[in-house]
Amino acid sequence: MKILIKQASIISSSSPFNGQTKDIFIADGKIASIADSIDEQADQIIEQPGLHVSVGWMDMFADFGDPGFEQKENIESGARAAAAGGFTDIMLIPNSRPVVDNKSQVEYIVQKAKQVAVHIHPIGAVSKKAEGKELSEMYDMRQSGALAFSDGINPVQNSGLILKALQYVKPFNGTVIQIPDDTSIGTNGLMNEGIISTQMGLPGKPTMAEELMVARDIKLARYAESSLHFTGVSSPKSLSYINRGREGGIQVTCSVTPYQVYFCDEDLQGYDTNLKLNPPLRTRADMMEMRKALLEGQIDCVASHHLPQQPDNKICEFEYAKPGMISLETMFAVLTECGLSAADYVQMQTINVRNIFGLPVPEIKEGETASLTLFSPTTEFVFTEQMIRSKSKNSPFIGKKLKGKVIGIINKSNVYLN
Repeated sequence: MKILIKQASIISSSSPFNGQTKDIFIADGKIASIADSIDEQADQIIEQPGLHVSVGWMDMFADFGDPGFEQKENIESGARAAAAGGFTDIMLIPNSRPVVDNKSQVEYIVQKAKQVAVHIHPIGAVSKKAEGKELSEMYDMRQSGALAFSDGINPVQNSGLILKALQYVKPFNGTVIQIPDDTSIGTNGLMNEGIISTQMGLPGKPTMAEELMVARDIKLARYAESSLHFTGVSSPKSLSYINRGREGGIQVTCSVTPYQVYFCDEDLQGYDTNLKLNPPLRTRADMMEMRKALLEGQIDCVASHHLPQQPDNKICEFEYAKPGMISLETMFAVLTECGLSAADYVQMQTINVRNIFGLPVPEIKEGETASLTLFSPTTEFVFTEQMIRSKSKNSPFIGKKLKGKVIGIINKSNVYLN
C-alpha cells in the first residue's frame, strides 16, 4: 500500500526534518521519501490544515481487561482506542484474570497482539496473582516478551518482596513499576483527605500514603542499584523525593496521569463517579504544582492509567463505584488544555518513555519503517460518546470542549484515521 502525507509539520527531535513542513511518501510500510513536494501515485492521500506528524506515541500503563474482563475491554477494542488516541505502542498492566504472572500468559498477549495495528507490550506481575506475597517467574516472562514488571493497580506493600524484584530485574536491565500507595493508611478512603472530603462527608486518603511509599522504594532502589518507575504520582512532596533521588544517582523515573493535572478534589463535589480514581484527585494547590512540574520537564512521561469500567460499576452510589476512567483517546487533548506544548508532549511520549524501558526509538527518515502519529495541536472539538472506540464509556470528558485533535496513526503497514 502506498500512502502520501501532504504538507505535514514534522515534530521529532531525532529527525533531520524536525520543525520542517514536508510531504512524506510511504510504500509497503516504509518511508520511501521525504521532500518539499512529492507527486507519486498513492492509494491514500492524507492532507488537512494544521497537520502535524511525529514518531508513534507510546503509553506505559493501560488495562485492556483481556483475558477475563473482556466485557470491559479486549485487545481489539483497546487497540482501537489506543489508535484513536494516537498511540502506536501500549504497555498493558497484568491485572487480568488470570493475572499475567507466568510466561504462558505473556505469550497469550504477545500472540493476540500480532493481529492489531498497535504494538502491545505486556507488563509481567511482580508477584504471583499480583497478591504481593511470592515473587513471580520474572526471568521466564522477560524471555517471553514482558517489557517491565509491576503488580499494576495493586501496589506491592511488602518491602522485602519489592527489594527482591528490584534485584531480580537488574541483570537484564529490567524496570519495576509502582503506583506509590501505602494501603494501610487511609484504607477506606474514597477521595483525597482534606477540606473537600470533610465537607462531602466521605472518608479520605492522605498524600502521606503516597509519600511514604515513594520514600521507602527510593531507598530500596538505591540499595539494589536497580531501575524503578513511579506512576500516578500526585503529591509535590513525592516529586521532590524523586528529584533528590535522581540527583543522588538513583535510577528512578516517574509519570503522572493526564487527569491528575486537569482535575482536583473540588471537581468531586458533584459526586461524579468517573472521577473516583486511585490515586485520588488531590487539592487544587497540589494539582497546579504537579502541572507546573510537568510543564517544567520534571516529569519523565505521562501514563494514561486507562481503566475501563462497565456502567454498573459507575452508575451507582459513589461509595460503591469502582475507581478508574478511560483516557487513551483524550490524553493528548487534555494535556494540550493544561498548557503542554506539542513538542514537549512528543518528546515525553516518544523518546522519554521508550528510553525508560529500553525500546529503540523509531525515526522519521527515508528507509525507516513507518511508525507515525498524525495530529493537529490547534484543532478544537467537543468530545462525544460517539467518538469513543473503547468498549467502556467511563470518561468525565464527554461533552467537554478540548483542543488538540488526533488524526490517526500509521503503524505495522496499517492506516488508522479518526
